[in-house]
Amino acid sequence: MYLCNMVKKLRLYLDTSVFGGYFDKEFEKYTIPFFDRVFKSEFTVLYSTVTQDELINAPERVKELVKRIKEKDTEFINETDEVVELALNYISEKVVGKTSYADCLHIALATIKQADYLISWNFKHIVNVERIRGYNSINIKNGYKVLDIRSPREFFNYED
Repeated sequence: MYLCNMVKKLRLYLDTSVFGGYFDKEFEKYTIPFFDRVFKSEFTVLYSTVTQDELINAPERVKELVKRIKEKDTEFINETDEVVELALNYISEKVVGKTSYADCLHIALATIKQADYLISWNFKHIVNVERIRGYNSINIKNGYKVLDIRSPREFFNYED
């Protein structure tokens, strides 16, 4: 058996900022090629009820972008009591404040559903070394694995 047949597709949890980044001058340089890879079925995208709720009021072009992801390449995940409890734990342990509850839900969903990576453009509350250390210390304390958090930039294919 060849190694390439044994490699599983990465499961990526995308927070809402990644979808908006596709149309944002500051982030499009890395977000558009990232989505090119998504559209080529290179990843499984974890799509949550939280993301779905946050995109209700998004511009139509963002909603259309979401619809372009093939259903076979998505895994829909629901918010559960376990997710809410972990998210509230991040807040009670002061990793972030109460106003970041939705961000905490994204982190908890990705953690509990064992995403290979959580992808975000939110550098203030998510893709931030201090916050990542805080989230992961809570995860470990509660018996979960460490969550790898990155921006779409780190999925850019640099060719020689």
